[in-house]
Amino acid sequence: MPSICDLNRRAVDYSVEIVSRLTPADLDRPTPCTAWNLADLLSHMTAQHRGFAASARGQGADLAVWQPRPPAADPVAAYADAAADVTAAYAEPDVLERHFDLPEFAPGFTAPGSLAVGFHFIDYVVHGWDVARALGLPYRLDDDLAGPALDIALAVPDDENRRQPGAPFGPAVPPIESAPALDPALDRLLRALGRSPGWPD
Repeated sequence: MPSICDLNRRAVDYSVEIVSRLTPADLDRPTPCTAWNLADLLSHMTAQHRGFAASARGQGADLAVWQPRPPAADPVAAYADAAADVTAAYAEPDVLERHFDLPEFAPGFTAPGSLAVGFHFIDYVVHGWDVARALGLPYRLDDDLAGPALDIALAVPDDENRRQPGAPFGPAVPPIESAPALDPALDRLLRALGRSPGWPD
C-alpha cells in the first residue's frame, strides 16, 4: 500500500496539473469555498504548502510562514513552486516521526508527522476538486487515492467546530437521492467535508 507521503505527493501533483490550466482571467471566478474567489483559494493553497513545508522542517511555530502572500506576478508558477517545496519536505528521512507545529489549527497545536501529512493530503484532494469545479474541469481520483482519502474524511468530527468562522470544513452535506453519484467514493468524501458534489447547484 502506498505511504501517506506517496498519496500526498500524487494529490499535490494532480492539483498542480489542474492549477496549470488557470489563466489570469479566471482569478475572479467563484469557488466551492464560501466567500473565496479563485485568487483567494490559490493564495490559501500556496500558503498552506509553505506552512506545512516549514513545519516539516521544524519551523512551523511561526505564524508568519502560514500567512497568504500578495498575489504573485505568476500565481500558477508560485503555486507549483510551493507544491514542489512541500513535496520535497515530505520526502526527507523520518518526516513521519517528526512533530509538526500547526499553530493555524489552534495555538500551540502539534501533531505527529504521520497525522500532519494526512491533514495535508485530504486538504489537497478537496482543494484540487475546488479548483477543478471553479474552472469547469473534470476531477477524477484513482481508487487507491480515493479510498484512503475517504477514510480520513469520515474520521473528521462533524461537530459544532464546523460551524465556527474560519473552520476548514463545513457541516456534512446529506446525499440527494435524486442525484446518483458518478463517483461514489469522491461523492461521499466531498459530502463528509461539507462540499456539494454538484456545486454550483
